[in-house]
Amino acid sequence: MSSESLLQTIGITKPGPVHWNRGTAALYEEAIKRGEGVIAEGGPLVCQTGIHTGRSPNDKFLVQEPSSQDNVWWGTVNRPIDVEQFRALKETTLASLKGKELFVQDCFAGADPSYRLPVRIITECAWHSLFARTMFLPLPADTEPSQHVPEFTVIDVPSVEADPAVHGTNSGVFIVVDFSQRLVLIGGTSYAGEIKKSIFTVMNYLLPLRDVFPMHCSANIGEKGDAALFFGLSGTGKTTLSSVPNRRLIGDDEHGWSNRGVFNFEGGCYAKMIQLSPEAEPQIYATTRRFGTVLENVVINPATHALDLDDASLTENTRGAYPISFIDNSVPSGQGGHPETIVMLTADAFGVMPPVAKLTPAAAMYHFMSGYTAKVAGTEKGITEPKATFSTCFGAPFMVWHPNVYARQLGERIAKHKSRVWLINTGWTGGGYGIGRRISIEHTRAIVDAALSGALDGVTFERDEVFNVDVPIQCPNVPSEILRPRSTWSHAADYDAQAGTLAGMFTKNFKMFESEADVEVVGAGPR
Repeated sequence: MSSESLLQTIGITKPGPVHWNRGTAALYEEAIKRGEGVIAEGGPLVCQTGIHTGRSPNDKFLVQEPSSQDNVWWGTVNRPIDVEQFRALKETTLASLKGKELFVQDCFAGADPSYRLPVRIITECAWHSLFARTMFLPLPADTEPSQHVPEFTVIDVPSVEADPAVHGTNSGVFIVVDFSQRLVLIGGTSYAGEIKKSIFTVMNYLLPLRDVFPMHCSANIGEKGDAALFFGLSGTGKTTLSSVPNRRLIGDDEHGWSNRGVFNFEGGCYAKMIQLSPEAEPQIYATTRRFGTVLENVVINPATHALDLDDASLTENTRGAYPISFIDNSVPSGQGGHPETIVMLTADAFGVMPPVAKLTPAAAMYHFMSGYTAKVAGTEKGITEPKATFSTCFGAPFMVWHPNVYARQLGERIAKHKSRVWLINTGWTGGGYGIGRRISIEHTRAIVDAALSGALDGVTFERDEVFNVDVPIQCPNVPSEILRPRSTWSHAADYDAQAGTLAGMFTKNFKMFESEADVEVVGAGPR
């Protein structure tokens, strides 16, 4: 079947020139020629995404159709759009592609051959095609397009906008998934992360049907083959703490846990670049000086093309996409065994949660369903003081089933494989944001090292009665007073008041899950 016929099968007719599975150098050339980006000092391609510098969660929809509608947890995250609205939106999108130059990437999501999803990414931007080629797993060399049978297709057309009155959207931006047609439509936004996260959403729906647990986490593996998972929302240190010289990186963001172990969904990494430090994050920092890295909204000197990673004038959410092979000690197969250690990261800006606590399986499920962190001033417009954020499963925008489905998958695997689970706070101590100080990266790394090595297994623990967790009284290379956050505050009564307030926030948030959660899980939360 010809390339043109392959596009006709999904309704794309009479396009302009089609660039199929172009390599990195060729896509660089096309992006520069089309004015989509510039080459910075050291070789990365730097592109800007315009007014949309992050995901648009209020513009993401799932088609409400018979094959999937009974499985979806409908609500503010999974918004429905009806079949006719999607049909009209698809017609509008496909019509816009007539005579238009297109870029196609055939690739896979999922490093484990037993569970990988063949995908086809069709874009109007060369740099979006390079992003897709970087983030997903490539086809074997010399594979013909006709040999690749995609089970999901993404059509990404930033120049097309929806009409809310016709298409049922909130704005001109749309990210819409139809599980029956196995199709994703993206328009009105140039933020490349929408491509990556739309396929993650698809994997989060399909894999539980095959008894595979999809996870928004990073993963690495030690010298003895001991795998570890790191859950955490943006800003908690998930990428930084998993990309370390003494452990090999399986992946930095999206994984599955099957009956054989964990596997990466991707072939690339997508890291925040703002204020990246060569001292604290040497491996990630090095990728910003390499040909093949795609940087989004990073400011460069117009004369020298030198990068300024500290400049947030375009957005705090500066991003870099790079092949995982750029990390020297990455795992080429993207696979590992069953995790011996699970780390759940939070950045508590209220300064009251312990830097490290051991979680029971029930408590692990509770904190997994809660997905807590805190945003601080400067991270979002209008935030002037710490704000509690709860994102279920540490990735609410991408979870399709009810959170309890994923939590039970986690609980079953923890019990079966006897994984140790730790809650680690990378946030504040000695007071909340603006009063206390951020827990140092050196102390956090020491805590993580102790958790992974088993050094915490034999120490004495004390019960934190407010947060209902067990806290070690000592940890190698960490001052003991830091482990008890109450002792770091100037006034214990202030700590007690703030800790009680945050515990109440946990309880209030968990109300939405109580009817589906097990009694032991409900009782494992803060008091």
